[in-house]
Amino acid sequence: MTGEIISRIERKAGWRITALELRTLDQDTLEQHYGEHKGKPFYEPLVEFMASGPVVALIVEGERVIEGLRALAGPTDPIAAAPGSIRGDYGVIVRENLIHASDSEESAEREVKIFFPGRS
Repeated sequence: MTGEIISRIERKAGWRITALELRTLDQDTLEQHYGEHKGKPFYEPLVEFMASGPVVALIVEGERVIEGLRALAGPTDPIAAAPGSIRGDYGVIVRENLIHASDSEESAEREVKIFFPGRS
C-alpha cells in the first residue's frame, strides 16, 4: 500500500519527492506535531496509533502541491472520502489516518522542521 500511495504522488505532473524517510515516531515528535490537539478526545488514541509502527515521512514539492495533495488524500473520514482518493481507496478508521498533508505553507515549513530537522 505504501508503494501505491507514493506512486500516486509521483505520477502528479510537476510534483517531486525531495525527501523520504522511514521511521518510528517518538513521543516528543508526536507532541510537537499534534500538540494543538492535546486534551481533545482523539489525541491519545491518535498518538498511540502513530507511535505503534513506522511511518514514511515525505517532502513533496511542486506547483499547487499543498491543495493538490490534500485533494488526492481526501477527507480525514474514509467514509466521506471519494473513491480515487487515498483515504477513499485505502482508509478504514478515522483514527488510523493513512496520510497527512500540510494545510498551508506555514504548516508545511513547521512540519518539515519537525520531521526533517536537518533541512531548512
